[in-house]
Amino acid sequence: MKNQIFLLLALGLAVIGQAFAIEPFTIKDIRVEGIQRTEAGTVFSYMPVKVGDTMDNEKAAATIKALFATGFFKDVRLEYVKDVLIVQVQERPAIGQIDLIGLKEFSPEQIKDAFKQIGLSVGRIFDRALLDKAEQEMKRQYLAKGKYAASVKTTITPLERNRVAVRFDVEEGAFSKIKQINIVGAEVFREKDLLGLMSLSTPTWLSWYTKSDQYSKQKLSGDLETLRSYYLNRGYLEFNVDSTQVQISPDKLDIYITINIIEGKRYTVSDIKVAGEPTLTEAELRKLVKLRSGEVFSRELLTASSKAISDRLGNDGYAFANVNAVPQVDKEKQLVAFTFFVDPGRRVYIRRINVAGNTRTRDEVIRREVRQSEGGWYAQDKINRSRERLDHLGYFKEVNVETPAVVGTTDQVDMNVTVEEKSTGNILAGAGFSSSEGVVLSGSVSQANVLGSGNFLSVQVNTSKVNKTYSLSYTNPYYTDDGISLGGDVYTRTTEAGSLSVANYSTKSIGFGARTGIPLNETDSINFGLGLDSTKLSIFQDSNQLYKDFVTQFGSSYTTLRGDVSFARDSLDSRIVPTRGTVQRASGEIGLPPGSLTYYRLNYQHQVYFPLSRDFTLLLNGEIGIANGLGKDPLPFFKNFYAGGITSVRGYKTGTLGPKDSSGNALGGGRRLVANSELLTTLPGLGQDKSVRVSAFFDVGTIEPAGGSFSASSVRYSTGIGVYWISPVGPLRFSYGIPLNAKPDDRKESFQFQLGGVF
Repeated sequence: MKNQIFLLLALGLAVIGQAFAIEPFTIKDIRVEGIQRTEAGTVFSYMPVKVGDTMDNEKAAATIKALFATGFFKDVRLEYVKDVLIVQVQERPAIGQIDLIGLKEFSPEQIKDAFKQIGLSVGRIFDRALLDKAEQEMKRQYLAKGKYAASVKTTITPLERNRVAVRFDVEEGAFSKIKQINIVGAEVFREKDLLGLMSLSTPTWLSWYTKSDQYSKQKLSGDLETLRSYYLNRGYLEFNVDSTQVQISPDKLDIYITINIIEGKRYTVSDIKVAGEPTLTEAELRKLVKLRSGEVFSRELLTASSKAISDRLGNDGYAFANVNAVPQVDKEKQLVAFTFFVDPGRRVYIRRINVAGNTRTRDEVIRREVRQSEGGWYAQDKINRSRERLDHLGYFKEVNVETPAVVGTTDQVDMNVTVEEKSTGNILAGAGFSSSEGVVLSGSVSQANVLGSGNFLSVQVNTSKVNKTYSLSYTNPYYTDDGISLGGDVYTRTTEAGSLSVANYSTKSIGFGARTGIPLNETDSINFGLGLDSTKLSIFQDSNQLYKDFVTQFGSSYTTLRGDVSFARDSLDSRIVPTRGTVQRASGEIGLPPGSLTYYRLNYQHQVYFPLSRDFTLLLNGEIGIANGLGKDPLPFFKNFYAGGITSVRGYKTGTLGPKDSSGNALGGGRRLVANSELLTTLPGLGQDKSVRVSAFFDVGTIEPAGGSFSASSVRYSTGIGVYWISPVGPLRFSYGIPLNAKPDDRKESFQFQLGGVF
C-alpha cells in the first residue's frame, strides 16, 4: 500500500511553495514507468537526484523541471512507496515518417534538408511549434521562387509505438509574374531606359530562361542600387529613392512595382584638393585622382580615386592607409568640391607567409606563385597578383588572402593564404556539331595537379569527319625555380580533307615532341618546342594533279623534324565575356633538316576589345600567316593555310577561299590574311545577363599561293549578324553571313554554326 502519493508540477510547486510539503525521505531505489522508446538510463542521466539522496520538495520540483526540459515527455509525475521513488512519464510521440505530396519546384531531399536545419526530421521528437515553423519555411522557399499562391496543408496521423506520420500537401500554383513596373519622378532620363537597367522586368520572350519576370526582394534591392549608381555617376548628387511599393493582385498571380525617386540637380566638380599627411607629392596624388575640375560629378570616379590613392600607398608598405573624400556642396550653383584627406598610417612589412587549407597540393606549389616576400615591405599590388596567380592555377575552389596585424607590434603583418581545394582530375566526354565538320566527339582524362605537384597530365581524344586526334601530354610548369616549364606530347592525327570543299587527300601522322616555356614577365612568356613527326599521305583518283606530282617527287611518307616557337600576351578583362583588353599571339613552325620536308609557317594575331558603352563592345581582330618551303623545297600542300567559315570569313564555306582547281575545290595557299570587326551587345530582353551576346560583323579575308603577294582582287568581304551563347552545356555560336563580292566559283554558306559542350 502506498504510504504517500504526490503530484508535483514545476510551475505549480513554485507557486504553492510551502503549502504542499512532503516529508523528506532517503531514496533507496528509483523506478521509471511509462517509457516506450527512451532508455531508463537516459531518464536517470537527466535527473538531479540519485539513490542515497534525500528527497524533499525542492529536489522534487527540480527533477520535474529537468525532465520536462528534455522535451521527451508531455507529462511527468513523481510517486514514492517505501522510500522507492517512482517516476511516471508520458512520452511525446516521435516522427515516424515525413511525406511531401505535390512537390514539383523542389525535390523532397531539398525540403527535408531544410527541415533538418530547424529540427524536424524522422526519429526526432514531434513538436507542434516546429511543425508550424516547417510550414513557414516551405512557404518562404516558394515565395523566394516567385510562387505567391502556394499553399501548404499538414496532416498528423498516429502510428504504432507512439509515433506519428507528418504529411505535407502542397499546392504550388503558378508563378507570380511582374505585370508592371513604374518609376515615378523620372524626368531627366526616359523611364524606358531606366527600366532597361534593372534585372527585374515584365515578361519578355526570353523570360522562361532569365526568370527576370519573377519578383525577388533581393533583386529589387539590387536594382534600386543600380538606379542610384546610374544617377550618381552622371552628376545627380542628391538622387534618392523615396519609396517603393510592391502590390500583389487578389489571385496572387500579378505583381505591380512602383518606385518613387527624387532626381535632384546635376552637380559639377568645382575643385579638387589634397590634404593630410601624404607620403607622395601632391603632383603624384593628383595623377591618381580620376575626377577633374569642370567635369560632371561621378561617384564611380570618386570611389576609383580613393582606391587608387589607397592602393598606391599600399604598394609602398602603408597597409592601413585611409583616404577620405570630403565634399563641400554649393546647392545654389550646383557645384561640389572635394578634399581628399590622406592618412598613410604606419609603414609595415610582412613578418610571415602562412599557407592553410591545402590538403593535397604541396606548400611549395602555392608559395612559388606568391609574389610578396617574407620580411619585405607590404606591397598591395604583389599581394593582389599572388591571389590572381593562385586563382589561375585552377586547383582551388576559393583563394583567400588576409593580412592581419601581428599582436603586440605596430609595423608587422602576417600574410595568411587560405585555399579550398577542388578536384583537379577530370574524365570528360564531349559532343558537338559544326556546319563544317559535322558531329564532333571528344573525350579526355586529365589531372592538372598530379600528386599535388602542380604538374599536368592529359590523355585526349577528338574526332570529326575531318580530323581525328589522339594525344598524351605532360607538363611541369616549374621545371626550374624561376618558372621555366618543360613538357612533352605524343599524338596520332588523321585528316580527311575531302570531307571539306577542298581538293581531296588524307594524311595520317604520328609524332612526339618536347617543349619548354620561359617567362618574360608576369603576363608574357615565350615557348619553344622540338618534335619528330611521321606522316603518311594518301591521294586519290580525283586528287589534284599538283598533289600527284608532289607524291611523284617526294613520295608519300615523310619524317619531319619540327621546331616551334610562340609568344602570347593576354590582357583581357574576362576570358569568357571580354569587354576590354588585347590578345597578341605570334607563332612559328619550321621543318628542319635532315627531315624529309623543310618548310616554315609564321602566324600572327592581334585582337582588341574596345568598350564603347556599358552595353556595346567593339572587337577588332587581325591575322596574317606566311608559309613556304626552305631552300629548293616547295611548301608541302598539306601545310597550306585555308580561310572561310565561321572562324574566319563568314558567309563562305569553310576553307574555300583562295586558289581552286578545275573542279572548284580549294587548294589553300602559303599566304593568309583575315580581318574581322564586330559590334557586340547583350541580347535585347536579357538585361545585364551577358551569357548571350549578338553582333553585327564585317569580315575580310584572302588566301594566296606560297611565294606570291596579296592581291586586292582575291580579297573577299562579308557582313552579317552573329550570336554567342555561353550555355549551361558549353559555348554555342551561330552566324548568318552575306558575301559582298562573291565570284561565280566561290562556295557560299550563309548560315553557319558550332555547337558543343560537356555532358
